[in-house]
Amino acid sequence: MLSALFGKKSDLPTATEALPGRPEAIPTAEIHFLSGIPLKSAVPEGMEEAIFGMGCFWGVERKFWQVPGVWLTMVGYGAGLTPNPTYKETCTGMTGHNEVVRVIYDPAKVSYDDLLKVFWEGHNPTQGNRQGNDVGTQYRSGIYTFSAAQAEAAEASRKVYAERLKSAGFGAITTEILPSGPFYFAEDYHQQYLAKNPAGYCGIGGTGVSCPIGLKA
Repeated sequence: MLSALFGKKSDLPTATEALPGRPEAIPTAEIHFLSGIPLKSAVPEGMEEAIFGMGCFWGVERKFWQVPGVWLTMVGYGAGLTPNPTYKETCTGMTGHNEVVRVIYDPAKVSYDDLLKVFWEGHNPTQGNRQGNDVGTQYRSGIYTFSAAQAEAAEASRKVYAERLKSAGFGAITTEILPSGPFYFAEDYHQQYLAKNPAGYCGIGGTGVSCPIGLKA
């Protein structure tokens, strides 16, 4: 992601500072590039949803669509203030949004703890408003929850992973854990970007420290 093209901010805007946005949703893809499932499908009965921010959403989405039991993924903007922001607006830092991935998954096949493990191990959650070479508040680490159970699991996982990271010489975790707010779809070309562009840029990378929950715990 070339955030430097559009400017960067290290602090989130206040409600009065945030860009005004627009009342209508911006155009996005109709279907998932890999599965053909309509991107705006309702959550099927028995399935659940989750939202994560962990750097450039191109690479993050690929990590989650590869997880068995994940039914659908999509990228967008969350945890911000501006309604229906564009990518260019988000990159100014003046919408308050994070680049996020929304995941719809079958809890009978993959648990929320499993997804948390992918989240923690898939990026460096100690870097604040950056991930690798991507700098700005839209690259902050975040977990956005849909239930008390998700919030409890997220908080517990942060605590146990913080201990592992400290033992490995890393600093404090900067990840925010918040109730999910509005999710705004990103533009068409961002959806499943690395499936459309296999050699495309991916700036995320983990710490190499395993998280003692989920798939192999």
